[in-house]
Amino acid sequence: MTFDSSSLPSPPLAIGLRSNIQFCLPLIEFSSYDRVEIAFRVQDEAEKEVVTSNAKPRIAIVDDDESVCRAIKRLVRSLGMDADTFTSGQEFIGALEAMPSVDVDCVVLDVQMPHMNGMAVNEHLAGLNSRLPVIFITAYDEPGARERALAGGAVAFLRKPFNDELLIETLRIALERGARNGSKD
Repeated sequence: MTFDSSSLPSPPLAIGLRSNIQFCLPLIEFSSYDRVEIAFRVQDEAEKEVVTSNAKPRIAIVDDDESVCRAIKRLVRSLGMDADTFTSGQEFIGALEAMPSVDVDCVVLDVQMPHMNGMAVNEHLAGLNSRLPVIFITAYDEPGARERALAGGAVAFLRKPFNDELLIETLRIALERGARNGSKD
């Protein structure tokens, strides 16, 4: 049975009842509930509840320019992936630390941001032993930045403006690398 996501109550919790099973799911600022699908099966009281969720890749987009975040988010969602945007490195790191169960499959990370730049975010991820694939983007290609990013494990370093096809191909490569390296470990 597929649960109709349009019937879910508003955040922060969705509560569903079926037979003698009750489940409670925290929802994370979805713009709509069309991505939340809950399926479960109950054959008898002794059988455990089977819960599955939509396993779309989730891309984190970290850029202090909100228009860049919106544009990349639209592109990522048009590819059938989920996307979360963050307008600072601190906001992204804070979200990862506050909710470690949130699965992110790849990060699109701006180099130049106030307070905590992309290089510092990448170093922080490395300190957490994260195998998360990182794609750096920048409008200001400083000397040595590309080399530092790639030496720090980045999948790619793209200069803004870049075309959609380049980002799509880079995301594909990053997701393949993340799957091979076990980025969700």
